[in-house]
Amino acid sequence: MKNCIGVKEAMIALFTTTISTSRCITRTSAFRSTSLLSSSSTSRTNLSIQKNSITATQQQQTHLFSSASGGGGRVSNAVTDKEILSKSSNDKSKKQKKVQLDTNPPKGTRDFFPEDMRVRNWLFDTWRDVAKTYGFSEYDAPVLESESLYTRKAGEEVTQQLYNFKDKGDRKVALRPEMTPSLARMVMSKKNGLPLPLKWFSIPQCWRYERMTRGRRREHYQWNMDIWGIQGIQAEAELLSAMVTFFKKVGLSSEDVGIKVNSRLVITEILGSLGVPEDKFAATCVLIDKLEKVPLEAVRDDLTELGLTEEIVIQLTTILTSKSIDSIRESLPPDSEAASQLESLMELAASYGISDWIEFDASVVRGLAYYTGIVFEAFDRTGTLRAIAGGGRYDKLLETFGGEATPAAGFGFGDAVIMELLKDKGILPSFEKSGFDAVVFAMSEDLYGGALRAAILLREAGKSVDVILEPKKTKWVFKHADRIGVRHVILVGGDEWADNEQVSVKDMEGGGQIKVPIAELSAW
Repeated sequence: MKNCIGVKEAMIALFTTTISTSRCITRTSAFRSTSLLSSSSTSRTNLSIQKNSITATQQQQTHLFSSASGGGGRVSNAVTDKEILSKSSNDKSKKQKKVQLDTNPPKGTRDFFPEDMRVRNWLFDTWRDVAKTYGFSEYDAPVLESESLYTRKAGEEVTQQLYNFKDKGDRKVALRPEMTPSLARMVMSKKNGLPLPLKWFSIPQCWRYERMTRGRRREHYQWNMDIWGIQGIQAEAELLSAMVTFFKKVGLSSEDVGIKVNSRLVITEILGSLGVPEDKFAATCVLIDKLEKVPLEAVRDDLTELGLTEEIVIQLTTILTSKSIDSIRESLPPDSEAASQLESLMELAASYGISDWIEFDASVVRGLAYYTGIVFEAFDRTGTLRAIAGGGRYDKLLETFGGEATPAAGFGFGDAVIMELLKDKGILPSFEKSGFDAVVFAMSEDLYGGALRAAILLREAGKSVDVILEPKKTKWVFKHADRIGVRHVILVGGDEWADNEQVSVKDMEGGGQIKVPIAELSAW
């Protein structure tokens, strides 16, 4: 209603102003017309001009009035807007509804709530402890890399799974699907500035747009261990020993997990003896790696496109079913480098005391084209889960980036599958509780300063302390402490504080309660 009155008042005011202006102009024009008639013979001409002026003024009045009625011109929107009543209405039904936020993370990704973070931190800390035990140094790299870092080897599955796009500078970039190319880039950036051998590890987040199954997501964290500058098989043996050390540390045995080993040289020597061109070796290995997951028919056409006949494919798949080095020797040259490598690795495994974890499997070739020698995969012996970890030697990786060939070996160990395995075995630690040492509570607001003193003393002593930041009942504090799994509650208040600055320490597990002077709290 108020809006309607405002529009009416605006129209009246505009009309009144227009009439007043009209009268003023008319009187002035009439006065000038009288003077002109008595002045000279040329006044008729001027009078004609004045009449035209009066006519123009009248037209202007008409135009202004019609504008106020919606006919056009520069007037207030409040006058011309026919929908002003509906726009200013308080009708709530016409307000736009709020869009409901989708609270789920993007498909294939995860949120990490505090209890999830405690599990993740435990896993990462265990990885770090093992890596440091073996003398590895930690490094990191950007999660966003140049797309070309991953597309140099066409045909690899990973190139089809990239999260890639053009940035605002029209550069082709991608979220890293694996860490090894980033490591290679970093080594190349230092040229000869890095002393070899180097032993580095990292725990990067990696991204692949792939079909999701149990233990396979579109993002995951991965423990990477790499050794650069060691030509011999000792590097692979050290890496395998570190992997086994981790399994033991989290409560797994060789009855739970095994590690299959093979050499890409086995495939190279066999394909060479079958007359397959060397430039087809890498692509063939990628396809053979799929045979453990899909039937031969699924990749037969791809193998044929590489020039492998039906006869060669059958021979190859038959040889790759071998489970012992002795049986594979029959298909290899007498001076086979592959067989020598594998035998040396088995001897070193015995020296490390991990022979019961290691087994030969000629079908393991790993899907990435840059592997050149020993390859290996850790697996769940029940066969329920996909590969737990995998790696191998990649001496020629730097060559694909225009650098010099450098001996290198490493592995990647994802977080998803190992967590599933630990859950299945019932040995994943519980992290529902916070792990804090104490809760400090002021029993009245005027004692809050005393509670802060107690908290500071405990924190300086290395304890993790949760201070209750607002007035609460003591009953609520005890429930809160129990819920987050805190062992002790420090109560500041009562006569003990007023008389001797003592605090009460409540043992949430045993139920006992003692008094401790605040000056001695850090020692307690």
